[in-house]
Amino acid sequence: MRIHFHGHACFEIEGQEGRILIDPFLTGNSSAIAKPDDFTQLDAILVTHGHHDHLGDAIYLSKRTGAPIIAVAELAAYCQSQGAKTHAMHLGGKHQFPFGLVKLTQALHGSGIEGPNGIIIYGGSPCGFLLQMEGKWLYHAGDTGLFGDMELIGLRHPIDVAMLPIGDNYVMGIEEAVHASQLLRPKVVIPMHYNTFPLIVQDVGEFLRILQRRAPESRGKVLNPGETYEV
Repeated sequence: MRIHFHGHACFEIEGQEGRILIDPFLTGNSSAIAKPDDFTQLDAILVTHGHHDHLGDAIYLSKRTGAPIIAVAELAAYCQSQGAKTHAMHLGGKHQFPFGLVKLTQALHGSGIEGPNGIIIYGGSPCGFLLQMEGKWLYHAGDTGLFGDMELIGLRHPIDVAMLPIGDNYVMGIEEAVHASQLLRPKVVIPMHYNTFPLIVQDVGEFLRILQRRAPESRGKVLNPGETYEV
């Protein structure tokens, strides 16, 4: 299985059973190398919440590829109203798809969708995703602050790769992300949601150093947009 990073919080998971895209913020993302039209075949599009830098090109890609958008029920309903194919879920629920098992976790954040004239449309609860493919467990935390039940997530799921935000201000910062790693106990941590905008600029080297010191059982892996990690 291969994990391709496309900048910000966008990851493409490519395995023998399918190809999925998480939080496809490509258009308007200056750090992204890939473009929406690069994707002609997808099995699913997972969206953690309705903010523009996560919902991104999901609706366009669903229409283009026929892939369902997997999201909490309220966000899925909005996407469906815009012509996308969807599969609605909610926090704590899981579903077995042909490509793997998807389970939704809580995330401490918001989920307003930017509508016309600056009107914010209710997007339901934000979430994170646990994904089991080819016997591996992946955790995409979405946009979130630190919460104690990350320990429970780690106890119940042997996480091979955790994708955690470190950008601070809107999400966890470096210290909180390291503590999250201690609770989750993943084999590998890939930092995300940093350096896309001036307000979330972080020293990823500092994150790696603190992680190595405080959570040596977890290995930090930095991916630049366009790079791939093989699980």
